[in-house]
Amino acid sequence: MLSLGCPDALGIVARLSGFLAGAGAWIVEAAYHADPDTGWFFTRQAVTASSVRMSLEEFRERFAEIAATFGKEAEWSVHDTGEPKRIVLLVSKEGHCLHDLLGRAATGELPAEICAVIGNHTSLEPVARAHGLPFQHVPFPADPEQRSAAFEQVRTLVDAHDPHAVVLARFMQVLPPELCAHWKRKAINIHHSFLPSFVGARPYHQAHERGVKIIGATCHYVTAELDAGPIIEQDVVRIDHSYSIADMVRHGRDIEKIVLSRGLRWHLEDRVQVHGRKTVIFS
Repeated sequence: MLSLGCPDALGIVARLSGFLAGAGAWIVEAAYHADPDTGWFFTRQAVTASSVRMSLEEFRERFAEIAATFGKEAEWSVHDTGEPKRIVLLVSKEGHCLHDLLGRAATGELPAEICAVIGNHTSLEPVARAHGLPFQHVPFPADPEQRSAAFEQVRTLVDAHDPHAVVLARFMQVLPPELCAHWKRKAINIHHSFLPSFVGARPYHQAHERGVKIIGATCHYVTAELDAGPIIEQDVVRIDHSYSIADMVRHGRDIEKIVLSRGLRWHLEDRVQVHGRKTVIFS
């Protein structure tokens, strides 16, 4: 699978197609998008691995030469989708997203291996253990210095698995800026609101006070700016004046699970390209 984002220009598709044909690559999926507002071009190309007449390493090296002609700002990647990807889940007390992702992984629906579950509470340890997964507890004290040490411990535990995705499955802790940078475009959060509305804590309470008629959830990459990272996926459900906060939470959980699993799948399948604060999703 090859993805490319670069300044738009004449002849990009021709050069790309010529390169793939020269490598013997049989294209089975191709998607393109040219953004007139930013002047940026995006593409995702899936090819049959057995058709490529060279090793993955040589393919990357040769494409690097082509990509260099698309400008120094060009971003690209080449992955073998046959290589299994790894996920680490971060959790707190809310278990609905954890249950959903573990269930999808158990049935082979999730294109990755869940390596570990790390929590700042022990509430969900039995859930992880029931699925044969290691659970590591890292408490987060109120003292800022101790919290900094806790985040460093989480970083060490996560990095030991070299994951392709670090999923904040209702992990109710705000990652420090240095950790956001370290896991750039790898840390994925599910926020229980249709962002940019109701950022931060207790969004259902905020929505209830505002009397909204639609609530939703947002899957996004984590950045140092709270709940403002590039959005991967969103969805909503209608509510009315009769809904209590508990009703909104109950309905919202269903949306959260769907949005997180969908966004995570697109990330794992390399269908997401980021440019600035926006994303292009070749779904």
